[in-house]
Amino acid sequence: MSTTTPTRDNALDLFKKYNKSESLLKHALSVEGVMRYMAKKSGEDEEKWGIIGLIHDLDYEMYPDQHCTMTKKILKENNWPEDYIRAVLSHGWGLASDIEPVSLLEKTIFAIDELTGLVATSALVRPSKSVMDMEARSVKKKWNDKKFAAGVNRSVIEKGAEMLGVNLDELITDCIMGMRTVAAEIGLKGVGG
Repeated sequence: MSTTTPTRDNALDLFKKYNKSESLLKHALSVEGVMRYMAKKSGEDEEKWGIIGLIHDLDYEMYPDQHCTMTKKILKENNWPEDYIRAVLSHGWGLASDIEPVSLLEKTIFAIDELTGLVATSALVRPSKSVMDMEARSVKKKWNDKKFAAGVNRSVIEKGAEMLGVNLDELITDCIMGMRTVAAEIGLKGVGG
């Protein structure tokens, strides 16, 4: 059985087949936006990086206890290329997968997946409810408050930044910039936006 390079439409349709939650879709779109931004910044394949960002939590709503395991099965059944599958699975390294991020793409999705949640939550408590006027220091102010966005694994973000060889401020800034590109779709364009 030959593999086919997925399109964004393929990925979005497949994601929506397994996920009905608006919050999961917004998270997927956030990660896609940041991955596209990071790919462009690095001179990499924006389409591929975006698709992997979009599809990364494919199995999360229906199979939370088998996260990454079911994604691998579903993507294989849909003839996705091995490098796409590997990259998707690497985002869960140490938590739901044993695929260690090696490539720049894999290290990036590992680093920014959790961070998008922290950035989104930080934006929602701002008067503007927007990422458009937010800077890294707003996110950093909330960093040590473990009750704030309690589900966000900060050690994963720190490990990801270290893997990428960037400091936390730079990673947070890149994440914000990427999320700005999809702010309207993820509901973070701001009050009235």
